[in-house]
Amino acid sequence: MERDRNIALLIDADNASPDHLDEVLLVLGELGTINIRRAYGNWSKPALKGWGQLTSQHSIQPIQQFDVVKGKSATDMRMVIDAMDLLYRGQLDGLGIMSSDSDFLPLAQRIREAGLKVYGFGTAKTPISFQNSCDRFFDVQALAENGEQADEVHESRPVEAELLNVLGAAWKQSKRDEEGYASLSEVGQRAKAVLSFSVRNYGARSLSELVRAMPEFQVKESEGGGLLVRRVR
Repeated sequence: MERDRNIALLIDADNASPDHLDEVLLVLGELGTINIRRAYGNWSKPALKGWGQLTSQHSIQPIQQFDVVKGKSATDMRMVIDAMDLLYRGQLDGLGIMSSDSDFLPLAQRIREAGLKVYGFGTAKTPISFQNSCDRFFDVQALAENGEQADEVHESRPVEAELLNVLGAAWKQSKRDEEGYASLSEVGQRAKAVLSFSVRNYGARSLSELVRAMPEFQVKESEGGGLLVRRVR
């Protein structure tokens, strides 16, 4: 019997809003079991008050880190040390980093070198270098907006050029039949090779929902019950 994937979530409370915690836990919970949950910061700061109740509500361990030098946070260093400790214990399958700070880029690179998945959660303004250092990066604002629209039906939505390029390239690289249809699952796997790609960043709950809403693609069910997709525009 395959065990659940063991995921750790490390939160840079100095650089992340508690308003998006629910979305982060929901997404990360779909990728594995979040057995380790820690939030780092100087809890004497009034700015972190919003995190207080959430730590107990969601079983998150608050890690106190005083500012060693006035005006400079030592939170990042403490998070990196703990992440490396978790790595060397050898019982971790993936690491979630909730922060918009590019200082975590070397950490994400090192964790991935060890063969573990890294999931980043930050704002759209997060430096692209950190976004691309993660296996998958999630825009927390997009996740929140997607949650608000989850019960709405969208027949079509404006298509971003980047999204069309990613899915179009993935479709071209996939094995296609004589009618041009490719397996949607294969297209999705190839799209995920683009490190920052996630359907949730585009307001969808699944790849099939996303592609069905795009007039550039046509989706149909295969004889085996799977989904096929081809580009028509």
